[in-house]
Amino acid sequence: MGGKTTEVMNIQRRYGVLGRSLAHSHSPALFADRFKNWGVEDASYSRFERPTIEGIGGWLNDEAKKEPALCGLNVTIPYKQSILPYLNGLTPAAEAIGAVNAIKPTAQGWIGHNTDAEGFMKSLRPFLKSSHERALILGNGGAAAAVRHGLLGIGVEPIHVTRTPIAWKAMRYETLSAAFVKHCKLVVHCTPVGTYPDLEGCLDFPFDGLTPEHLVVDLVYNPAETALLRNAKVHGAKTMNGKAMLIAQAEAAWQWWNAPESASLIV
Repeated sequence: MGGKTTEVMNIQRRYGVLGRSLAHSHSPALFADRFKNWGVEDASYSRFERPTIEGIGGWLNDEAKKEPALCGLNVTIPYKQSILPYLNGLTPAAEAIGAVNAIKPTAQGWIGHNTDAEGFMKSLRPFLKSSHERALILGNGGAAAAVRHGLLGIGVEPIHVTRTPIAWKAMRYETLSAAFVKHCKLVVHCTPVGTYPDLEGCLDFPFDGLTPEHLVVDLVYNPAETALLRNAKVHGAKTMNGKAMLIAQAEAAWQWWNAPESASLIV
């Protein structure tokens, strides 16, 4: 009993992940492991599920004033873009991408940053080849925006595949053909389709267009192999899930949360 009380009293900083449905999230376990390896004994990391983004501004301010205070949050589906009006500033990366996946309280209020692009590129670089000059990005949400930003930064042409028209260069799923897929050797899935518990969920995709020269990346990491990746592998493509990106973006978020406020430039 005494040991448990001491453990709770040692927690001076709270962190967590904010989203609508978080049963699938590995972030709490990931940070618990990192805290142990880093020797961090005064911090906790929790899930914060909210059915809607409405009222988030007041909730954030209340949580930041509690003891122990909420010092930083990861932001996930579907709030990476819809939370922007509730923030008091963005880092240049978040401004350029148009989405956040990390927020923290400052003297100016809550500000947002994006480490998704950094995490994605760090996980992708070891597998990139010269043939990956054009990429199909499946989706147009916050994760897709970060992937787009990262790929543009290295000169890869992004083409989105969406259900509705968007401002970026895109096509509809119903017009995507196997012949077109053959000319896009990199495919990145950025929607939640196939995430636990929807283990058999899969987009309608012309898998016949895939070849052994293709790399198919699914940002979903739970399950480790989605139906989309299984289908891609059957057609000879190399595959990668989102676990490495999850780790890289989380570590980058931790560094940003704990950087001096003067280093957290906003625009």
